[in-house]
Amino acid sequence: MSKLFSPLSLGKLSLENRIIIAPMCQYSANNGAASDWHTIHLGQLSLSGAGLLILEATAVNPEGRISYADLGLWDDTTQAALAKSLTAVRQYSPMPIGIQLAHAGRKASTDKPWDGGGALMPDHLNGWQTVAPSAIAYDENSPTPKAMNQDDIDSLISDFVNAAKRADELGLDLIEIHGAHGYLLHQFLSPLANKRDDQYGGSLENRMRLLLDVFKAVRTAFPSNKAVGVRISATDWVDGGWDLPQSIELAKALDALGCDFIHVSTAGLSPEQDIPVAKNFQVPFATAIKQVVNMPVIAVGLITEAEQAESIISDERADGVALARGILYNPHWPWHAAAELGAQVQAPKQYLRSSPHGQPSPIK
Repeated sequence: MSKLFSPLSLGKLSLENRIIIAPMCQYSANNGAASDWHTIHLGQLSLSGAGLLILEATAVNPEGRISYADLGLWDDTTQAALAKSLTAVRQYSPMPIGIQLAHAGRKASTDKPWDGGGALMPDHLNGWQTVAPSAIAYDENSPTPKAMNQDDIDSLISDFVNAAKRADELGLDLIEIHGAHGYLLHQFLSPLANKRDDQYGGSLENRMRLLLDVFKAVRTAFPSNKAVGVRISATDWVDGGWDLPQSIELAKALDALGCDFIHVSTAGLSPEQDIPVAKNFQVPFATAIKQVVNMPVIAVGLITEAEQAESIISDERADGVALARGILYNPHWPWHAAAELGAQVQAPKQYLRSSPHGQPSPIK
């Protein structure tokens, strides 16, 4: 019996298997509003047989977008546009759908990746003034962000709450708070980006404060029968930065607050990062955190083969595996993994006869 295709509970949300589609930015929104591309993209992924689909990093306010073409959820217009896409997707897929709520901080105000992806200055047509814990630019080519004051922080928490309420109204099953990849909440965590001398800077307790406050506010605003978790970068891969021991303390604090899951990635905070990229290179961080928390832990990062994913789960190195680029490359990855591991997944009736001749169908 495949462990990868066994059920998993994230809080009160039950998944049919342990394959999770990680959030992946599409840079295809119009002033934050989902477009027809989102309907096509999400529709395709929702037919993949994975246990859960998490929507891309979705900004809680306009300034929180990575690029001017990022998805947002901050007003009636952005909510209605996303509702249109979700309504279409749900006609044909029972897959649970979550959303990653985010703010890019000093890494905001950029061009689309295929247009170079560079930072855009505040006076650029598609740019704006960025904010951060401290007035430290990401790199020499990025503008200096405005250091956030208490009013800015209070507004940010309110924006997360507003987005969480809208996510509930959209019928979304789960919220993942983005505390990874060098974006705003990660910037507060890392001593490389956070040089504050108030209650949000200095000690580990202070640097964790904002993420924990955002989690508590979102958890209160989102129904208790729906899941709320956090994605983190377990290390900056830079000496003197955020690292695994600090991540373990954060994970313990989130666990104590009733966090439903933690999704463990790495990097993104500094251009000085030195990442030893290889298969499973991030899995040991998930495993270390799994040993000290009760909540489920999701591993991600160059997990590309069925037996590889099965081993991570069966060896109890993580409770779930997340796929990103791999499932873009092969949107039916869970089908093929199920066929290889002797399991089955949910898929549309229209595809029931799609298996190669003579092979058992992985489709229920």
